[in-house]
Amino acid sequence: MDIQKAKHSGVTGKSRRRSDKKQQLARRADRHVLYERSVQAVDVDFEFIDRVFRKRRGRKATFLREDFCGTANMCCEWVRHRKQNRAIGVDLDPEVLHWGRENNVARLKANAAERITLIQDDVLAVHTEPPDIVLAFNFSYQLFKDRKTLRQYFMRVRDALADDGIFFLDAYGGYDAYREIREKRKYKGFTYIWDQAHYDPVTGLMRCHIHFKFPDGSRLKRAFSYEWRLWTLPELRDLLDEVGFSKTTVYWEGTDEATGEGNGIYEPAESGAADAGWICYLAAEK
Repeated sequence: MDIQKAKHSGVTGKSRRRSDKKQQLARRADRHVLYERSVQAVDVDFEFIDRVFRKRRGRKATFLREDFCGTANMCCEWVRHRKQNRAIGVDLDPEVLHWGRENNVARLKANAAERITLIQDDVLAVHTEPPDIVLAFNFSYQLFKDRKTLRQYFMRVRDALADDGIFFLDAYGGYDAYREIREKRKYKGFTYIWDQAHYDPVTGLMRCHIHFKFPDGSRLKRAFSYEWRLWTLPELRDLLDEVGFSKTTVYWEGTDEATGEGNGIYEPAESGAADAGWICYLAAEK
């Protein structure tokens, strides 16, 4: 940089170097840590699936399979809660599985870590010991963009489950789900940005990104990107019924009367409010 230009603009070479040094938060950030902090709530998910399984089956689930497991955060949460709990995580991405082993599984006590198995494989082809529970959370199954493939996945899950097993999914929707918009949420040390970049009403296909912004002004753009189909609850329930699940229940979030916002309590529902945005659970019983 020409020093005369720097002085003229009021920015010296030294101050520019200090400024450049500050613009490091995005470069130092770990996208997987940011994702777990802003997107996942594995403690809440554990409480829900553990409660529902026990209520529906009259026993505790001990063996969980997490499809599209990513960093295996839920697998780790599962084995932390009971000494007899075991978990298998399945994902196609070797990088994210390696990160999960090094940063999540490795931090567990030895007797808990040895009860987790991570498998790099396609959920459409993987074979595992029959689990009590299969999870497909964070809307991951939506990467199956056609009905035939999603049906095939649901069928394989049903066949893989133990005789009294339950398949848990989450889903989202509402009229804002079909809009090309950005949503921001602030967390300690960063801002999470959910970017619905494109939606096609003819095909139901959409493209979404997650960005992160930091207090020094730096950004981690497109930390995660998704090309998927926004499946509706009736479509999901019809497919689960077609492949032979005996019952599928939608668990809808209640409303806090004081704030008008969700109260974090999910109960069985046959109808829901036409909100701008909602997230719910589904439990499909074998």
